[in-house]
Amino acid sequence: MIISLKTGLVLAISAACLSHSFAQEAVAPMMDVPVLEEVALKAGVDHSYTGAWEHFVGGGVAVFDCNGDRLPDMVIAGGTSEAQLFVNNSTAGGPLAFTAVDGGLPDKSSKGVTGFYPLNLDNDDYTDLVVLRVGENVILKGGPNCSFTSANRAFAFDGGRAWSTAFAATFEPDQQFPTLAFGNYVDRSAAGSPWGTCHDNVLIRPGAVDVPNYAEPQFLTPGFCALSMIFTDWNRSGEPALRMTNDRQYYRDGEEQLWRVSPGRPARTYRRADGWKTVRIWGMGIAEADLDADGLPEYALTSMGDTKLQTLDEEADEASPIYRDVAVEKGATAHRPYIGDDLKPSTGWHAEFNDINNDGRQDLFIAKGNVETMPDFAAYDPDNLLLGTFDGKFVEAGGLSGIALNRRGRGGAVVDLNMDGMLDLVVVNREAPVSLFQNRGAHTESGPRPMGNWLQIELRQRGANRDAVGATINVKSGNETRVRKVQIGGGHASGHLGFVHVGTGVAERAQIRIKWPDGEWSAPYRVFANNFVVIEKGSDVVQYWYPPEAEETQ
Repeated sequence: MIISLKTGLVLAISAACLSHSFAQEAVAPMMDVPVLEEVALKAGVDHSYTGAWEHFVGGGVAVFDCNGDRLPDMVIAGGTSEAQLFVNNSTAGGPLAFTAVDGGLPDKSSKGVTGFYPLNLDNDDYTDLVVLRVGENVILKGGPNCSFTSANRAFAFDGGRAWSTAFAATFEPDQQFPTLAFGNYVDRSAAGSPWGTCHDNVLIRPGAVDVPNYAEPQFLTPGFCALSMIFTDWNRSGEPALRMTNDRQYYRDGEEQLWRVSPGRPARTYRRADGWKTVRIWGMGIAEADLDADGLPEYALTSMGDTKLQTLDEEADEASPIYRDVAVEKGATAHRPYIGDDLKPSTGWHAEFNDINNDGRQDLFIAKGNVETMPDFAAYDPDNLLLGTFDGKFVEAGGLSGIALNRRGRGGAVVDLNMDGMLDLVVVNREAPVSLFQNRGAHTESGPRPMGNWLQIELRQRGANRDAVGATINVKSGNETRVRKVQIGGGHASGHLGFVHVGTGVAERAQIRIKWPDGEWSAPYRVFANNFVVIEKGSDVVQYWYPPEAEETQ
């Protein structure tokens, strides 16, 4: 069933009779629906994620600034094809434009790649890359002008030989360098592979003070074929735990996992005695958002068949992670294709919250696509764009927005690529070209028009953790507060780093407060909306950054 909300009335409509035009009529009166135009080839992005069963999963993209101009560049996994670096040449408000850089990645880090995550590991002026592979994982040290060199030996990092499909990072207290977590999939060399042969996952803390040293991993046993993971402060303790979602296709007697990661102690799982409830899904991706600004995050978990939306239960306390699923009541199940006549279950992959129509409410993007040719699941399974509504629920707008292509989505990113204040979308597809959608504004019968107001915020601090990973951003306008976290992890084999986007709706001014990773709160910063804001820890004022403007002919 597809749940559509209109003037407070909940209508349950059979997916078999829900036409594209009906979906448009149901959504349009309620909110701004963005027009997302597919422009990949025009923008210079021509790339596919390919390969046999080892690349049925994965297919990620990292979006970050690799040359110092603050425009987000992209590195896209290729599977059996070579991974590709694309440098951003867009101007503010102009058409998306990228240049493919041949040989931009060292050989080993460009082949057999499942995903990428950007992260500044060594606290210099350049963002580094963590490369997930079928085989040895690689840490690439960033350098000037989008140059990268392998740093495995320099950082004493053993990339192993596993099939890696998930990653997350956090900065623990008093550590100069980040703690890394790698999620691994099927152990292809084990007897009985692939059934019940999931590799252990790995947690690696830095072991030196002057340079990163990742020589002493902790194996997180048992592993249940993790496809996504994220460090999350689920109980507002200031101590992030490691949340994993796992693919039940290949584990035996497994479940979803939450690991306690206390400073200076080995990680351990939360158990039934702690209040953790057994959940078994075909877990593909995690997305986190504080949807009601209460300081406690909600989680979207994609799967084969449906999406779960978990919130902390009333019975929970700071030591008991008890969750309940609210996907049905919030209209976020996304369990069948929302257009067409295929009634078979969907297959969800990358999930990401963001405010794509700038109305001040979080939206949820989900990349969709059959694993390969699984007959019990939908063949035409378009990506979802679930728009947040005034009452905390979601309504589907993928068809009207223009993203309902007949492709098999995997990883992705929701990022403002041309710095015009409107979020664009990149989706990595299996055995098909990458989709690149430029946000043109709100859908109307006469054409796109501007949407709501927005802010984009970049955090900086000196010394360790330059990008303030783990910080919380509170943006208040009127009586509403929007919360964002700076995180490395989640999604499906995909991450981004840079400006954090916040829609402010009709509000033209806002107040920003930052809870820095060490727990210190900033003073309030009063800012005007529709600006790029750079905040450095300890500064009494913000800096405004102005992107390069489009040519007049554009």
